[in-house]
Amino acid sequence: MTDFHQFHLNLLKLGYNNLIKQPPFNDTEHYSAEAEELLDLFNEVVNAYEQHAFEAFELGQTLMTRVIAAFPQALPLLSRDLLWLFGGDCIHFLGDDEIAQYQALDEARHLQEAQNASIDYLQLRNMMITPLDSKQH
Repeated sequence: MTDFHQFHLNLLKLGYNNLIKQPPFNDTEHYSAEAEELLDLFNEVVNAYEQHAFEAFELGQTLMTRVIAAFPQALPLLSRDLLWLFGGDCIHFLGDDEIAQYQALDEARHLQEAQNASIDYLQLRNMMITPLDSKQH
């Protein structure tokens, strides 16, 4: 498993763990079928991504767009890196600056891979991605 894959798998697992600690996912009184379906889908995405299954990306797009549509308050609990990873409709929820940063990160990663250089994806990512809360408005 590459650093890139492990990094995103960790983000998925962290996102799931963050969700299950928040209402309505942790509240049996207000737990809905929609919340249960989302958690089931989340588990399916984690398992598919962990197994390197091609459908992980389509499932991931479905997951992220469903979170945005049905549980927008939960979106800050999930890393924006996942929006970029899954692509497709998820890209619409990233700003132009974010897209440019993720494109530059992908290009740097691919350049290092082409040169057979050792890649520490987390270090590379942290050097190239500016957190949203540190940007000037």
